[in-house]
Amino acid sequence: MRAIEFEQTGGPEVLRTVEAAVPEPEPGQVTIDVAYAGVNFADLKARAEGYRVPALPYRPGLEASGRIRALGAGVTGLSVGEQVTALTDGGAYAEVALADATTVFRLPPGIDPRTAATLPTVLPTAYALVHTVGRIRPGESLLVQGAAGGIGTVVGQLAKAAGAGAVYGVVSSEAKADHALAHGYDEVFVGAFEKAVRDATGGRGVDLALDPVGGDTFRAALASLAVFGRLVSFGNAGSAEPWQVGQPELYPTGLNVGGFSILSLARTAPAELRALAERAFATVADGTVTLPVTAEFPLAEAAEAHRLMGARASTGKLLLTVAGEAAGS
Repeated sequence: MRAIEFEQTGGPEVLRTVEAAVPEPEPGQVTIDVAYAGVNFADLKARAEGYRVPALPYRPGLEASGRIRALGAGVTGLSVGEQVTALTDGGAYAEVALADATTVFRLPPGIDPRTAATLPTVLPTAYALVHTVGRIRPGESLLVQGAAGGIGTVVGQLAKAAGAGAVYGVVSSEAKADHALAHGYDEVFVGAFEKAVRDATGGRGVDLALDPVGGDTFRAALASLAVFGRLVSFGNAGSAEPWQVGQPELYPTGLNVGGFSILSLARTAPAELRALAERAFATVADGTVTLPVTAEFPLAEAAEAHRLMGARASTGKLLLTVAGEAAGS
């Protein structure tokens, strides 16, 4: 089978198309004939920095949709040939992907394989940030970094559906601002945001801030909170030193800081992940949320997908077409 791997970390050029053996599922696993694979920023960090890479060579890819090829021993509730979408622990950039059965999901009603490939990481993450961890309440205000990306696009819609009073986004360009404004955001700031947030809220600040960047951006988001505000960290896109907060930052105005990682949750509490994913996927099936696919690349052009995302020029969701409708039909 064809797969995308890298033997050393570096730029997009380190991604190579290789011929590899078809994996066989071990107990509790399934293999999937991949129709589409999602492209995520975590894939870029794996390639560039070795993020969550246990050994080289490494095959990236966290999201796959397609049909189940084979079942490992002990797998129940799934069938060979069934259309599914899956969160994988790497390896989705391939014609056949391996996944734990606990993170393989039947397609929700009305969802095609192309759309399904956008779901496994983005939808549960966004749902958790708004509801499970962020616990947004009707009338509250929300600030989201990366508002035009996959997660940001979904968060804006979920927050509005939950009755948020005001949804503010932060992006890196005016073009991205237009995308965010079309997906639930009331106001979008380009670049620096701390003063703009205070001005927009009459000096009060926001009730909930979501940060995937870390470093100075994390600290600016913390400074943008209202009294009793909450901040949820869900990444370190800036590759800064891990953040630390304590009594000096939290006590004066009763702030709370939390964190979320879907990959960590998949390893530590898969049953909770399944419940979270099912609630999140339902918001796509019922039309509450749409996540536009803004660019597709053949599997062999994975490096081009990485270049586009790495240039911070993309919005919405990027996909690799592996077998496309041939595998999904």
